[in-house]
Amino acid sequence: MSISENLHEINDRILQACERADRSPDEVTLIAVSKTKPLSALSEAYEEGARDFGENKVQEICEKYPEMPKDARFHMIGHLQTNKVTQVIDKVVLIHSVDSVHLAEKIEKEAAKRQITADVLLEVNVAREESKFGLLLEEVVPALEMIREFPHIRVKGLMTIAPNVEVPEENRKYFRKLYQLYVDIKSKNIDNGTMSVLSMGMTGDFEVAIEEGATMIRVGTGIFGSR
Repeated sequence: MSISENLHEINDRILQACERADRSPDEVTLIAVSKTKPLSALSEAYEEGARDFGENKVQEICEKYPEMPKDARFHMIGHLQTNKVTQVIDKVVLIHSVDSVHLAEKIEKEAAKRQITADVLLEVNVAREESKFGLLLEEVVPALEMIREFPHIRVKGLMTIAPNVEVPEENRKYFRKLYQLYVDIKSKNIDNGTMSVLSMGMTGDFEVAIEEGATMIRVGTGIFGSR
């Protein structure tokens, strides 16, 4: 199937998942994960209406960003090293992968230099997988209480990368836990009222994630084919 056909199918599945969860499709942003894909693939997705693109390598963002139309939005979804912050901070609309106060400090410093406000998500390792980056559930609030004091950072929400499973249903419990934490933080106003994003769900399990409250889903293979 072509990128165009894939996008239409994914959008249909988003609609159906929203219907099941009694949610408006307007609440869900599809991020086309274009990592390792050539510019031609991004352009094709753009022509079909995609505007949000997810990359996990700083170098790829730096290469693709100047070549895409101005209204294309890039998201940093991969692990971000502190020494690379300066290269992407003015090119992405959202950094999904803030996994330490140390990284947030670096983002704050670089944003202050440019007199901009950086929008970020805190990455949470809900399933406690040793192979994954991210704060553990119990570390999120203490980290947020420090990061929310940084004047050039807005914590827009939480992100998780769920385990790679054959049966999407197995990840429901992780999405639900993240949603519960998100609601808890908002109800106690620990986020200073800035949080509105839950980035969770990928090609294999995005429908379950939408049913559990995701506002951003990150789909690569489902749009661009296998890497």
